[in-house]
Amino acid sequence: MRTILTGLAVAGLALCSAVGSAACAAEPSPELIAYGKTLVEAGGCAGCHTADPAKPFAGGKRIDTPFGAIYAPNLTPDRDTGIGAWTDADFVRAVRTGVAPDGSNYYPAFPYPYFTRMTKDDTLAIRAYLGTLAPVVSRNKPPELHWPFGYRGLMRVWNAVYFKPGLFEPDQSKSAAWNRGGYLVTGLGHCGACHTPKNYFGADRDAQALSGNEVAGWFAPRLDGAARTGLKSWSEAEITEYLQSGRNARSHAGGPMAEVIVNSTSRMSETDMRAIAVYLKSLPPARREAIVTPPDDAEMKAGQAVYAKLCIACHEADGTGAPRIYPPLPGNALLQSNNPSSTLRIMLDGAHTVTTPRAPNTGEMPGYAKQLSNEEIAAVTNYIRNSWGNAGLLVTPAQVAKARKEP
Repeated sequence: MRTILTGLAVAGLALCSAVGSAACAAEPSPELIAYGKTLVEAGGCAGCHTADPAKPFAGGKRIDTPFGAIYAPNLTPDRDTGIGAWTDADFVRAVRTGVAPDGSNYYPAFPYPYFTRMTKDDTLAIRAYLGTLAPVVSRNKPPELHWPFGYRGLMRVWNAVYFKPGLFEPDQSKSAAWNRGGYLVTGLGHCGACHTPKNYFGADRDAQALSGNEVAGWFAPRLDGAARTGLKSWSEAEITEYLQSGRNARSHAGGPMAEVIVNSTSRMSETDMRAIAVYLKSLPPARREAIVTPPDDAEMKAGQAVYAKLCIACHEADGTGAPRIYPPLPGNALLQSNNPSSTLRIMLDGAHTVTTPRAPNTGEMPGYAKQLSNEEIAAVTNYIRNSWGNAGLLVTPAQVAKARKEP
């Protein structure tokens, strides 16, 4: 089906060139619109560009970054406040190079460093779909960035140093599935925007691609082949199931990833999900895993006491839980991550199992921010991170106190 739609999209774009862009923009083919919709979902565009669910893609959603806040713009075809007056060339330049129609530069919170790898045909298919949305009057809000990052002219320097424009280049020695997965992961899906560590200026550390990164108080885990904290132990089928349903026998999605699954991956085709799994399973570890010194006996006993009182009913004495209802703890890659942010967020705030059409049953864990002290949360976290064969760096009460202050 994907091949058929791609062919129809290309044919539709060829017709656009023949009859003129204005005519094409007025009447894109149903097939082109449908294909554009699948690309918009794969890119998770609604997740950032929708503040009010009643006004999809009308922008206004606040995106917090280490440099301050940015508000996602209006993508509806309103001519005054959206993209309705843009030409095809305007749209392609904005998406693939981060330059607005007026010549100003976008900030890389808009993931054009990834979208640059998209084909022009796919970019215009996205525009065709967005053009069918109901126009919404929603004026874009200016960013609220710390000095001096509010000066957009600085982005010219940033782009000169860090932006590498260019299409995704297929590897002819790899399978079609691997190349499709690479296109989605490194391009349209922009997985590295969350999962790749950043330098001081917010640019990807390319040598550590997809080896995990802290995002909005959560830790986006490693997607490479690290043995303990990455995907080495996951099968392609398990990765596919996780992306489709938000859970599998090893883990459950939470935090920002839950939104990605609901708005994006759960709506994508089985073929594309398997392609992503094929690509991710091919990635070697991008950096070494930390050497872990186990907590002392007193810390483990203190954590075990909290676990026995509050956790054992759902997660069982051996941590096995009830896969796909209560996630298992032994061998849990996210739980053992060097950065414990996600685990601490769940301990403090609780968790709600993401629901999708493939996995509609719900599950819930209460938060213990009011019930447990920083020392108790640190102790039980250290216990589960270092029991049943797990190995995780020591979590301190100071780290818990910092996590409490996260918005």
